[in-house]
Formats: sequence, C-alpha cells, structure tokens
Amino acid sequence: MDNTDVSILHRALIREKKARQAAERLLEEKSKELYDASLHLKEANGKLEAMLDNQGSRIDGAFVNIIDPYVVMDMTTKVLNMNTSAKEFLGYDNTKENVVLGDLVHKDYLEYTAESFKSLLHVGVLKNYNAKIITKNKGEKYVNINASLIYNEKGQPIAAQGVIRDITKQEEIKQLLEDQKKQQDIIVENSSLGIVLIVDDKIVKANKTFVELLGYSTNELKKLSIDKISTIEDVSLYKDLLENTERGASDKFSIVRIFHKKNGETIYGKTSVSAVRNENGEIIYKVALIEDITNDKISEEKLRASEERLTTLISNLQTGILLEDENRKMVLTNQMFCNLFKIPLAPEKLKGINCEKSLQKYKHLFVDPEHTVKRINHVLEKKELVLSDELELVDGRTFERDYIPLFIDDVYKGHLWSYNDVTFRKNYRRNLEIQKEKYGSIIANMNLGLVEIDADSKILLVNNRYSEMIGIDIDRLIGKNVLDIMGLDELNMSKMKSQFKKRTKNESDSYEVEVTLADNTKRHWLISGAPRYDENGQILGSIGVHLDITKQKLLENQKQELVNELEASNKGLQEYAHIVSHDLKSPLRSVSALATWLYDDYKDKLDESGRYNLKMMQEKVEGMDNLITGILNYSTVNNEALDNTEVDINEIIQSIEEIIFIPDNVKIKVTNKLPIILADKTKIHQLFQNFLSNAVVNIEKEKGLVEIGCKETPTHWEFSVKDNGVGIPKEYHEKIFQIFQSIGNNERSTGIGLSIVKKIIDRYEGRVWLESEIGKGTTFYFTLKK
Repeated sequence: MDNTDVSILHRALIREKKARQAAERLLEEKSKELYDASLHLKEANGKLEAMLDNQGSRIDGAFVNIIDPYVVMDMTTKVLNMNTSAKEFLGYDNTKENVVLGDLVHKDYLEYTAESFKSLLHVGVLKNYNAKIITKNKGEKYVNINASLIYNEKGQPIAAQGVIRDITKQEEIKQLLEDQKKQQDIIVENSSLGIVLIVDDKIVKANKTFVELLGYSTNELKKLSIDKISTIEDVSLYKDLLENTERGASDKFSIVRIFHKKNGETIYGKTSVSAVRNENGEIIYKVALIEDITNDKISEEKLRASEERLTTLISNLQTGILLEDENRKMVLTNQMFCNLFKIPLAPEKLKGINCEKSLQKYKHLFVDPEHTVKRINHVLEKKELVLSDELELVDGRTFERDYIPLFIDDVYKGHLWSYNDVTFRKNYRRNLEIQKEKYGSIIANMNLGLVEIDADSKILLVNNRYSEMIGIDIDRLIGKNVLDIMGLDELNMSKMKSQFKKRTKNESDSYEVEVTLADNTKRHWLISGAPRYDENGQILGSIGVHLDITKQKLLENQKQELVNELEASNKGLQEYAHIVSHDLKSPLRSVSALATWLYDDYKDKLDESGRYNLKMMQEKVEGMDNLITGILNYSTVNNEALDNTEVDINEIIQSIEEIIFIPDNVKIKVTNKLPIILADKTKIHQLFQNFLSNAVVNIEKEKGLVEIGCKETPTHWEFSVKDNGVGIPKEYHEKIFQIFQSIGNNERSTGIGLSIVKKIIDRYEGRVWLESEIGKGTTFYFTLKK
C-alpha cells in the first residue's frame, strides 16, 4: 500500500468522525422535539376524550397547529383522524378512504410492531418506536413514533394518538456510517499491508496481516512499542523526517525498518507513516502501513551483485564491448574495446562521451572511412539485429562487429556493439579454403570412390572415381538411393543395410560386397564406412570410401585354389611317406632278421671278421630304420593337429629320463621348478627328448652334467638345456637346425632331430638359438608362446 492508499484511509476516517458529530447533533435536536411533542400530546389527551364522542371536525381545529404528522387511531389501528402534515406524509386522507396504520408497516417490522402495541396497551405510552412503513406515494420511509392511549370516562382505552417523525435521512446516515465502518474494517483487516495504529509510540491496534507478519499476538503487540520490535535502516534520514513531522512541515513520510519477528527472523518493511492531528494541530495518533519488502531487498542485492559480476565480466571479456543509449551517449565499454581501437583512456573515463562525434575522430582507422560511417548510420536507422559485419582497418586487421538493439516494453533504449579481431581467423579461413580446394581436387581424382549419403541413403556427393566405378554420370547419381544403383543380391543387400544401422550407432567398419554394374559385370568392392556429423555432432548420414578389389579377389581365389591343391598334395605326400616308410622298413626288417639268423647259426663257424661284418650290417640296418622314422616324423610335424592340454614339464623330463640311454658319467639336473603349460603333450615330449638325447651323447668328460631351466616372460616361456659336452663350432649354429645336418663322427645321428625341434617351436610361435664354446659345452635356448 502506497502513500495514496494511506491518504484515502485518512480522509475516510475524518469523514466518519464528522458524520458521527453531525448525527449526534441531529439526534439531540430531534430528542428535544420529541420531548416537546410528548408534553403537547399529554395536554391534548384531555381534550380528545371529550371530542371522541363527537368524532367531528372539532379535532381538526384542536390540532391544526401541530407541525409534525399527527394521527388518532382506534384500537384496530384504523385512523380516526389525522392532521394535514400526516395526510401529506402518508399520502392518505381518512375523510376519503379507510386508512389502517397496521397495513402500512413493512413486513420486516410486523413482529416488532405487535410487541410495541402490546407495550402501549400495557403501559399506556409508547416511546421511540422506530419502524419502516410504506407510504402511498413516496415509498418506504423510516419513522419514529411517540404515542399514548386515550381513555373514556370509565378509564378504558378507546383510541391512541401519536406524533410521527420522518427519520429516513438519519437512518440512511447511520447505515452509511455503519457500512463505511465495516468497509474500513474489511479493508484494514484484509489488507496485504500491515497496518498499525500508534499512540505515544505505543501500538494500540494492529491488523491481522501485521500480526501474522511478525508472529506476535494482538495482546503482545499492545505491550510493545514499534521501536522495540524494529530498527531503522537509515537513522539520520529518519531523524530528519521525524523532525519535519513534529514541527508540522509534513504529516507523511516513508522509511525502511528492519522488523524482528518473534521467532528471531528479520524482515525488511517499507513503513509509510501518516500523522492524524486534532483541531488544535496536535498529533493524536499515527497510522503506519508496513509492506514486506524482504524479497525485494534480496532481489535488489542479487541484482546489484549480478550487475557487479556483469560489469566485471564485460571488463574482462576478450571481445570489445560498447553500450550506447538512445542518444548515442556512451554508457559502458571495456578495456578490450579501448585496446582494439588504441584509445589511450581508461574505459570508465569514456562514460557519457558522444559516440557520433568520436566516430568522426577515429574513422581514419578504417580502409573506407565514409562507407563505415554510412553503414553505422544505416544500421542505427533500421534498429534491427546485425551479426558478423566485417570491418577492414588500414593496419591490415579485420574486425567482426555485431549490433544488438535494446528495447524495453517496445521502447528503444539504446544498442550494444561487440567487436572481435578476426584477422587470424580470416587468414586461417582463407588458407583453409585453399586447402579445401586442394584436397577437393585430390578427392575428386583419387583412385578411391567417395560417396556421401544422408540418413535415408540418398546420395549427396560423389567423386569422379565412384562415377567411373558404378558407370553412371555424377549428375544422375545425386539424389539417388545408393542401394538401388549397386545391383546387390539379397545377401549383399542385407549386409549393406546392416552396415548402415551401425552408422546410426556411431560405428565405423570395413567390409566387402559384390555389386552388379549396369552392363551385368560383377565387381568386388572393399568399402570403408563412417558416420557423417553436423556441426553439433549429430549423425546426419554416412561417408563411404570404395576400392575396386576385383583383381585382388581373383588373385585371392587363385591363391586359395593353389593352397587347396598344396594341401591335397601335402596330404598325398604324407600318405606316400607312410607308404614308403612301410615299404622300406619291410625289407630292412627282413635283412635284419636274416643277419640275426646268420649270426646265430654261423657265429661259431665264422671268424672274427665275419662276425664283425654281420654286426655292422645290423647297425646299418638300424641306422636306416632310424633315418626312415626321422624323415616320417619331420614330414608330419606341421600336418598333425595339436591336442593342447595342461602339460607338466617336470613329468615330461622324468619320463624322458626313463626311456633314453644316459651314460653312467652323465647326470640330468632341473635347476628350478618347471611350469605347467598349455600344449600338445606328444610334441613337447618329442621336443625335450631330442634336446636331451643330443646332450647326453656328446659329453666325453668323466663327470657329465645336463641342466634344464626356465624363466617366464609376459608372452612366452623361455627354456634352456645346458651341457658340458664337446661344444659346437660357430659355423654350425644355424646349420644344425636344417634337415640331415649333423656334427661329429656319430654314425647313429640322422641329422633330423634338431630340424624337428625347430618345426615344433615354430608351431608355438617361439624361437630357438644356442650359445656354445668348444670343449666347455653348449646351451640351447628356446621359447614357447603361452
């Protein structure tokens, strides 16, 4: 509620006070008139008793001088006589028509009238009977009647007389005052503002809003002063306003008070005070209207903080900012603006400068000064948003400028300019365009077909190579569905659609498809597809790079045919090796058996030379058998499937020690616990047996030693087999892993064992090597993939 509302309430209170005083004076005057009329009635009562018997015109003569309406009625309320005033007031004439006063009473007052008539009969006098009646011509009237009974000689009531006063206006004034009071009470109690009546700085009365606002009860507030429950925000201002009020300079003032609620919280209240004075000009009470402005205060503080943050932000922006009002006066700018235009003053010192004049001063900085001025004037005249206006400066720089008009309630209040130095970006963009043209030319003419499609598989862009690959001109390809022009069978169509779904999930992939061109030739394409994005990172479609691999596919097919043929040939050779092995070993066994029989049957008849020759024959046959077995093993190493299981190398070493010949002077030692690996047990057994067999037969020292060790790497197991034998010359370190290559005079060696070892290690993606010193020994190293 503002000062206007306070003023209205104050005037209403004054009107109410004056109306009450007027009503009291009027009631005093009428009371005196009633008293006089009552005395007059008593004097006239004696005369009426004699006159009633005659019921003649004498009554008129007796009461012709009574000014107020005067009526005489019988005990049924029928009018016996009335004076001229009564005839004029009621509109009836008893000499011309029957008039019954009971019929004139308003229905709302019938019960009251009946009670009053009973009182009249009982007491003999009726004072201040107030009721509403209905007159003949003037409608509803409020009346005040004082009446008394008229008795006959026997003391029996035979009639009643009364004086009628018209109190309609008094009732209307009274009702108006009551209505005004109710309205004021309703306004005060239901006002959104707290209203307090203060007398001698004490709170006399407070409305519901104020009570609820502070949390005190009405009785608690009456014991407090307003200064007890609040403090002044600006004390010096309050003292000046209070002094003005005390000396009569002003009866109204507003101040912000900080009110302390009962629960300990505080609120800000805008307090408008009106002083009410008596006839002598003395202040009798004060009316205070309190508006809760706590939220406004909080919002004001937030706004102030926001303005400070905004000012700080603008000051530190890397964009030049210039804010002008509607008269082109500078309101705000920042340091970057000054830096861009090389203005030697601080931004705060530029506030209020006429920007139109400043433009004339600095227009020489631009390549085309006159055009720059005209452009600014044109933009300001249209008052429409302008973005990315380019300005070229004579020093080679390029600025990008935005214009933002500012309207408040559709009223133009100024505009904002923002400036950015885009020299680097423009040069970069120019270089980028050059690079784009360069790489666009490369793409257009490269050997890879490029296709860009949208989300509906419609072609947006193709290069020359793709046009050549598909056999359709570029102009005819744009807008076509890429799947419709590729001549795909059901399988390849399903593959393409599956790939397109991957693009919508942000997945890239490469795949092969078979296409049928317009001339019915079939081609194999390798396609690398990737999603296509917009500037916001949303997927719009996909991009595919196409490579014709038909020739490579034919070569691949030919290679596969050769591989198949080779596998068939190897299988045949393997079968042939088994057959040859069997066919060769049969006569060897026969020769061995015959030699044995000859030795057994004729050893006593043969001399030493004959027996030696037979023994040599046996050894040669055994060597030939070993050679055939070795060749068969070597040929089947890579052809047999691997049966990988968990293999304990410690157990493998123990089993080998039990089956191979180990001279008495040689010992086999495991230096650390060997691992359990996942491998083919037979192949691992064959691997270690070859290493150990070679080691134990090549030791000539009295104390021979073979050591087996292992260490683990992240991807492989690394084993070592070390002996203290004769050693291997450097030139044989590579040859010994080749088939039929052996060292020394050991005729029992076939030269196949280490070549088999090499093939097994290769199958497990490992490698083998050795370190050796003549006369001191050899260490073989080999790795097996985990």
